[in-house]
Amino acid sequence: MAKFLLLARDIPQDFAELSPEEMQKIIEKYVAWGERLAANGKRLDSNKLQDGTGRILSRANGKLAVMDGPFSETKEVIGGYWILEADSYDEMQELVADCPHLEHGRLEIRQIEEV
Repeated sequence: MAKFLLLARDIPQDFAELSPEEMQKIIEKYVAWGERLAANGKRLDSNKLQDGTGRILSRANGKLAVMDGPFSETKEVIGGYWILEADSYDEMQELVADCPHLEHGRLEIRQIEEV
């Protein structure tokens, strides 16, 4: 069975005006969805990424350049990830079709190439 990385892409400003109660309801949907995948043996790992923190690295002229990021001005950020097992991209699409994230953002599916 193949492993897939599922990335949650969203626009941070879309969540800025939600009340704590609205956020709690959204979180409960994510938890229930993730627990169902885990119970079916499909979810291997998942985590939410911290908002507004991180580093962007590049190399120029042989020197490492480090910038803070992602920035709040960024339209879309990766807010979290899941590692899932499935037989194919088609099965992945079926597994994530009811992911609560699709109510607020986009999902990216990438197969992990074991090296």
